[in-house]
Amino acid sequence: MSSPTPPGAPQGVRPPWSRTGRPVPRRVLRPIRQFMRLEIAGGVVLLAASVVALLWANLAPESYESFWSTDLTLTIGEWSQTEDLLHVVNDGLMTIFFLVIGLEVKRELVLGELSTRQAALLPTFAALGGVVVPALIFTALAAGSGDAEGWGIPIATDVAFALAALAALGRRVPASLMAFLLGVAVVDDIVAIAVVAVVYTDDLHLAWLAAAAVGLVAMWGVRHLGVRHLGVYLVLGLVVWWAVFESGVHATIAGVAIALLTPARPFQSPAAVSREAVLTAERTDDHPMLPDGDAHQWRRLSWLSREAVSPLTRLEDALHPWSSFVVLPVFALANAGIVLDAAAFDAATDTPVAAAAAIALAVGKPIGLTAGTALAVRLGLSHLPAGVRWAHVVGVGMLAGIGFTVSLFITELAYDDPALVDAAKLGVLAGSVVAAIAGTVTLRLVRRSRGAGRPVGSAG
Repeated sequence: MSSPTPPGAPQGVRPPWSRTGRPVPRRVLRPIRQFMRLEIAGGVVLLAASVVALLWANLAPESYESFWSTDLTLTIGEWSQTEDLLHVVNDGLMTIFFLVIGLEVKRELVLGELSTRQAALLPTFAALGGVVVPALIFTALAAGSGDAEGWGIPIATDVAFALAALAALGRRVPASLMAFLLGVAVVDDIVAIAVVAVVYTDDLHLAWLAAAAVGLVAMWGVRHLGVRHLGVYLVLGLVVWWAVFESGVHATIAGVAIALLTPARPFQSPAAVSREAVLTAERTDDHPMLPDGDAHQWRRLSWLSREAVSPLTRLEDALHPWSSFVVLPVFALANAGIVLDAAAFDAATDTPVAAAAAIALAVGKPIGLTAGTALAVRLGLSHLPAGVRWAHVVGVGMLAGIGFTVSLFITELAYDDPALVDAAKLGVLAGSVVAAIAGTVTLRLVRRSRGAGRPVGSAG
């Protein structure tokens, strides 16, 4: 047993209870944290929530429908707003998901894979091919029934599932394939966001849209005035969200707009903050009689340290776990509950929407993505990443056909008829499952190229 630290002796860094070696942190919290850091974690939780939704909707359909139809009312004085729980999730909670998407898009555009023309061309061409071909296939198959307005359903890739499938393959695929898929997903997201904002918009109210624009300009203005208090941006963000909600544009677009205004570079130079940290350490001591005697200096260093990390990174780090492990699973619970009975399959065969969604995702995505990639290479605009072969591109194109989250989201916007919504969702589920299996099998069968690098899912 170690001897107690004598009074006045220097203290070591003491971890919080959750990071100690005690039984509960060691056996419960630490494994949970390690799981959440895995690339496959978000996809696993999303899949589990989807399975629960399907079981719930089929074992207790009345309970499922009743729960998500529950009305919630917000009242402030004489003003009140009532929405059912499904719309609270899709219009409100999903704003966090789209905010995180917007942050990822801005990071890639400013600092990441899409920050230079040469690096951006390959995933851009690949993604555009993977958007146009599925949309055309859906339109061609559904046009005869007059239900082609759902053409936006197969355009987006569910990056959580796709990355989880790719990470699970480990050393079988080159590490550069992950960056390629991420670049494709970012461009996919940009197109999907634009489609939601422009195509799937109700009656447009220009006054509210102008109010949202004023709110965004106000956020930009206070940022350039040097205001950094979170409360100011939170209030302005809520104003922007409400104005967008009332404008007829889908409210989640507010999250994207706010994300694009978030600074991608730190307010303080990390090198300057490092020098301040050394000076603070030299100026302070741990006096036993005045334990907080240097508190003002440590508070200043804490503020500087926080500002040495960009607001984009801080916000993304804070929201990403909530988006992956709360928002998306709740969205799946609310939207993936399809009753799989004879009536549902009859309804799906009465309209081509289900087949159009499934074929566009499972077939259109790999054809379009591979064709877009081939066009960029053929024109000499770019080249395949290190260690990536054409069979890898085809496999990634198949994984990009997992359109689950955004596809279900657009389904709710595209159709008002519950039968069409369920038929489209059934097609999305079928197409995504086929795409996941086909992509995983294809990539497993491709022999790993020399120099492919470390495994995709490895830490560090």
